[in-house]
Amino acid sequence: MLILAIDTALDACAAAVLDTEANRLLAGESQAMQRGHAEALMPLLGRVMDASGVGFLDIDRIAVTTGPGSFTGLRVGLSAARGIALAAAKPVVGLTTLSAFAAPLVSETDDTPILSVIDARHDHVYYQLVAGNGTMIIRPRVAPIAEALEAARYGAPRLVGNAAQLLADRWPALTPPPLAVDQRPAPDIGWLAWLGAAATPDAAPAKPFYLRPPDAKPKIDPIAQSAQPAA
Repeated sequence: MLILAIDTALDACAAAVLDTEANRLLAGESQAMQRGHAEALMPLLGRVMDASGVGFLDIDRIAVTTGPGSFTGLRVGLSAARGIALAAAKPVVGLTTLSAFAAPLVSETDDTPILSVIDARHDHVYYQLVAGNGTMIIRPRVAPIAEALEAARYGAPRLVGNAAQLLADRWPALTPPPLAVDQRPAPDIGWLAWLGAAATPDAAPAKPFYLRPPDAKPKIDPIAQSAQPAA
């Protein structure tokens, strides 16, 4: 199976083509960035597809991150994935950034819990906790950092995500410390592709995965408001 993976949800713009039968990435590229995903993605996709030696019609499935992450960034990836899927008549699967962060650690078949954490700002994080075999312990949620630290009761975990060091720095002093701290700005695009190969399209819709509403709210148009009839 040939999988095209796309990620623009956090601080990277990335794409890769995975050949599951050959058990290798044919091509991949990841650029660190906090904004500008819309301008960077299509040229990056073009380079990755050229390097892979396959065309969009050869792809069997498209995998894309759905969040949590930047509201603007994840829409860029989702729009591209849906557009390619529609034009090439291919299925597309959506995968959370939290699961993508955990994937390489789950693959190590260790019994240690894996705590994926993403900075949600304002002293909050998005997080989930899975067992070493990938079984969900705490489902994805947004919460104060203090609540996320309560996951320590399940045992010393491995921390991964762009808020991994943030949690490690505030880890409760009287509990065993994390066994590993994997601070990274975005998921590994290769592992996202492998998750995409394992996902079931019907159970992994390619739509935004929101755990809270956006911080920005549309401004009220005073002209339109004044034109409304009185109640």
